[in-house]
Amino acid sequence: MANRPVHFIWLLDCSYSMMGEKIAKLNYAIREAVPAMRSVAHDNPAAQLLLRTVTFATTAQWHHQTPVPVDDFTWQDVQVDGMTNLGEALHLVARELQTPPMPQRALKPVLALVSDGVPTDDWKAGLKAVDATPWGRKAVRVAIAIGADADRGVLQEFLGNPELQPLDANSPKQLAAAIRWASTAAVKAASQPVAGEGSGASAAKQQYAPPVLDDDDDDDVW
Repeated sequence: MANRPVHFIWLLDCSYSMMGEKIAKLNYAIREAVPAMRSVAHDNPAAQLLLRTVTFATTAQWHHQTPVPVDDFTWQDVQVDGMTNLGEALHLVARELQTPPMPQRALKPVLALVSDGVPTDDWKAGLKAVDATPWGRKAVRVAIAIGADADRGVLQEFLGNPELQPLDANSPKQLAAAIRWASTAAVKAASQPVAGEGSGASAAKQQYAPPVLDDDDDDDVW
């Protein structure tokens, strides 16, 4: 059977509040997670894992716009710049969740949102645009809240499932664990065809439980 694509899209907050250790640790965590993603992809040979990245700050833009097979993917560090225009990023992603450009025979995409603050544009309109697409409704979604200032309410709405919660990353150690989990568990969930796969919103309710991220008392806190 030919491989079916799984499109994994990072949506990364690159606002000024991410400056310094946060952005450095985020870059490190994603770079270190790529080998684990390759391992998961190799364990699911019927699925072809393709990676992309959107960054959002004063503007939103594709950091990796062309879907890259995980075996060929090399992480390129992101940089900070300005505001937190999450809505613009969601609109960019929504355009990619139409068919075309998404192939009809794809498996569920993965949308992984990482943020440490509060959106500064109309994020609800962007989320509505994602939810209005067939692939947006089916997507496996993961959200990571960096630090105490992250708007967990926004991240919860992005998840679109009251049974799922954002992952809290209150230290470098927790961020690394959250990125590693998001990079692997979500891919495993997306790589498995489900009954009623074309049935709209019900197909998006993925039951995978985020872990409780332990933290050492002597670890740095954001």
